[in-house]
Amino acid sequence: MSVEPRPIDMILAKRAGHAHSAAELEAFIAGYVNGAVPDYQVAAWLMAVCWRGMTDAETAALTLAMARSGDILDLGDLPNTVDKHSTGGVGDKTTIVLAPLLAAMGGTVAKMSGRGLGHTGGTVDKLESIPGFRAGLGDEEFRRVAREVGVVVTGQSKDLAPADGLLYALRDTTGTVESLPLIASSVMSKKLAGGAQSIVLDVKVGSGAFMKTLHDARTLAAAMVAIGTLAGRNVRAILSGMAQPLGRMVGNALEVEEAVACLRGEGPEDLLELCLVLAEEVLAAAGLPVSRAALLDTVASGRAFERFERWIAAQGGDVTSLDKLARAPDTFALRARRAGVVSRLDALAVGRAAGVLGGGRSKKGEAIDAGVGIELHAKVGDPVAAGEALATLWHRSGRGLEAATALLTDAYEVGESAAPEPLVFERGIGG
Repeated sequence: MSVEPRPIDMILAKRAGHAHSAAELEAFIAGYVNGAVPDYQVAAWLMAVCWRGMTDAETAALTLAMARSGDILDLGDLPNTVDKHSTGGVGDKTTIVLAPLLAAMGGTVAKMSGRGLGHTGGTVDKLESIPGFRAGLGDEEFRRVAREVGVVVTGQSKDLAPADGLLYALRDTTGTVESLPLIASSVMSKKLAGGAQSIVLDVKVGSGAFMKTLHDARTLAAAMVAIGTLAGRNVRAILSGMAQPLGRMVGNALEVEEAVACLRGEGPEDLLELCLVLAEEVLAAAGLPVSRAALLDTVASGRAFERFERWIAAQGGDVTSLDKLARAPDTFALRARRAGVVSRLDALAVGRAAGVLGGGRSKKGEAIDAGVGIELHAKVGDPVAAGEALATLWHRSGRGLEAATALLTDAYEVGESAAPEPLVFERGIGG
């Protein structure tokens, strides 16, 4: 008869570099969720994990234990369930474009999504800038919209992988966020609990991402794909650049406007291209027929935008407001000090600038201003003249404007030439 390990035994074992069994991790996580294991012992264990790491088997077992700590959505009654997860970036509004595109191609996107924290924006925050849009749906309504429209996005349920919420809050206050096994298990526990059979992971690389190097991003992607495969899901990953923001809009309402433009075939090339790559990967993983021509036709014909309008209306959103979402009333133009070519546009600094204007939150539950943000007129590789506007800051009565302007000034570098990084470094990881 096996005996459940004491929390101190888990700490000492990991401190010594030993591997935990799946049963030990299951008991430890269950004990934490039900209150039997206190925060201070879990914090000590997290630090030991940061120091000693975890094997692939341990990481997979931890992920499954976290997923099983609450409800696991059963989407078996819905056809071709597909999902996407991004590790977070600046200006990343891909879900708003990709979800209706996938639905128009025969997939079902029944997605739980989070709110923004720090310099990365949350999909739910962006969607809630549409008047009337409701992100808090009950289970019956969630499934009804998924069946009828093919796409539904709701806020993260407290009953879905509750261990992840508890662990993340503790990691955030104990300096243990940046551990690859802990990042991988956090992401994949929610994806597994979310129920989709086929998943594409967009792992960001660069200054505006958690993973700063290709090596770290590749390692994280491989770990998450392995976890998903072990759990019986069809998982693929790509590595995409986040040295500069995606698209030209950063801010909640601004990003929705840009996503709408993209669905109408009028958006920035990088946003559309990334959405097409993600769609190709996840549709192929799901075994659905897919081609670049078919995806482009779905956008050009208006079918993707029509599906978007049906989705927004089904969740209470006012589709007549999509061309006139409320922006903050005041603007300030940041101008180039010299002529040349934009050689650097630091994504992290741009994200922080949007945050101090009021478009982000530094702690959970903090209110945000959906109308503030930044419109980027010049990105890496674009020529600019002295005095030309590099960016426009949308602000409210000067709140945060001085700090945001300083951050944005530092974000831009104008030189004689530029070498833009690829939008997609690698794709098909796990395929």
